[in-house]
Amino acid sequence: MVSRLLRLTTVRLISRLHNSAHTQMTHSKIIECVPNFSEGRDHLVIDAIAKSIQSIPGCTLLHVDPGVDTNRTVYTFVGSPSSVIEAALAASKVARANIDMRKQSGEHPRIGALDVCPFIPVRSVSMEECVEYSKEFGLRLSTELEVPVYLYEQSQQLEYRRELADIRKGEYEGLTDKLVKPDWKPDFGPVSFVPEWGATVCGARKYLIAYNVNLLGTKEQAHRIALNIRESGRGPNERGLFDKVRAIGWWLEDKKLAQISINLGDWEVTNFHTVFEECKRQARSMKLSVMGSELIGLVPLSALLEAAEFYIQQDDLFVMDEGQKVQLVADRVGLNSLSMFEPSKRIIEYMVTQPPAPLLALSVRDFIDAVQDRTPLPGGGCVAALTSSLGAGLGLMYCQLSYGQRKYSDIDPIMRASLPVLNNACRQLMLLVQEDSDAYESILEASRMKRGTAGEQQLRAQAMQVATKRAIESPLQVIKVASSCWESMIKVAAVGNPNALSDLRVGAKSLETGIWGACRNVEANLSMLEDKGMCKEVEQLSARLYKEAQTACEKIQLIIEGRLEANKATK
Repeated sequence: MVSRLLRLTTVRLISRLHNSAHTQMTHSKIIECVPNFSEGRDHLVIDAIAKSIQSIPGCTLLHVDPGVDTNRTVYTFVGSPSSVIEAALAASKVARANIDMRKQSGEHPRIGALDVCPFIPVRSVSMEECVEYSKEFGLRLSTELEVPVYLYEQSQQLEYRRELADIRKGEYEGLTDKLVKPDWKPDFGPVSFVPEWGATVCGARKYLIAYNVNLLGTKEQAHRIALNIRESGRGPNERGLFDKVRAIGWWLEDKKLAQISINLGDWEVTNFHTVFEECKRQARSMKLSVMGSELIGLVPLSALLEAAEFYIQQDDLFVMDEGQKVQLVADRVGLNSLSMFEPSKRIIEYMVTQPPAPLLALSVRDFIDAVQDRTPLPGGGCVAALTSSLGAGLGLMYCQLSYGQRKYSDIDPIMRASLPVLNNACRQLMLLVQEDSDAYESILEASRMKRGTAGEQQLRAQAMQVATKRAIESPLQVIKVASSCWESMIKVAAVGNPNALSDLRVGAKSLETGIWGACRNVEANLSMLEDKGMCKEVEQLSARLYKEAQTACEKIQLIIEGRLEANKATK
């Protein structure tokens, strides 16, 4: 029993240790669910399903996307694992009472009233955990509604049953024959055909992007392009161009155009802008025109930013602001062609509000008051991260004062290269102000664990080591991120706006001071670490980076002093 508790505690704490600083603090678990119901025309049913999801505490309905021609509605909601499972079940019960597959038809392939119900890890949840949540849902759905359920993607152990297209082959109309085949026995629920429902597919998967490219052509022409781009191509002997891509062509009667309907199973392998550009190329070769595209449901911000970098590099642009990058992508792939693409309602990170990091929400006065209070937090580690952030911020300010003006146009390439580096560093260092505090809290939490028995002492010792590693990683990350600024700051010091050189001097010294403070924090926490190999490695790294910081800071000061002396001489 102690061994099992030890493993569970270790997993929990290691997971917390490795949370990115971008999460700002330890968050509760969040998963996403994107059920596809085979009803896109009856708004009373569509709304009833939405209300059932909204009725579950701890669950947030983010998006409802009905399709008239496809006769299908995609719902997107997030929340704690338990609330998401309850919401998916509540929605399914409404569908059971209101959708009759015997009367359903539409352009989209389907196998049941609840056609597919994927679960996606969003925050502080592993794929393995998501698999278990999907199985819990599948079991309960099959038991409470008495319907057959298939597992797919990460939740399915049998390779031939992992792909949605393979399970869906033959669609609803072929279920009667499929269910009785031994190879296609449902994972949960009855083997018998339930005519009004069909069957449901559920499982855990990576974030899938549903994406359509609009084509001024026929359904057959759209499907020809779909066959060329999708992974399965035209069959085993004629594979398509892109991995993790499924696609078909269809006709939208209400829009009077064809679409290449695409599912990107892993956007990190093949992103939507890559597919869009290839569809455009193939359409041109067929003397057809692509008229923009549309994203169905929500999309990860990272996918849009990756697409933005592609167009920035392709067209040699300089765009640093996140919002402008999103606008650039919307323009390049025509996301506003059929309806307005509203980032605040379509990007998942913008929809899932996170509480601000407490320390970053403080005013300057309140932060200083908090530092001087008779409490250990915020302490030297937080101040070191803040000081480094201010140093990077002053470097960023100096670049902005040197960029975009005609008299400094000859140095625009240097500023263009430096601005993103300093901007990213400044933002990361701000988040590390809070992370340092959270890391110390994890040590306090571990120290409060019971230690009455030998088993409890073992658990506490293990937890202390995990928390100590996190407390080392936080200031070490400050050192690494701050150190990434030096190359850019040295370059801009030599050529930037002469009227703001004093600001850059302060920025460089602040950066060096922040690194020095973070090094002292690393040293203090290393004394509690039992892993001597890690101790030596971290000591050497932090010492080397601080030495480099001293050298770089001194170099910047000398460059600036030389420029100031030269300016005096010319007056």
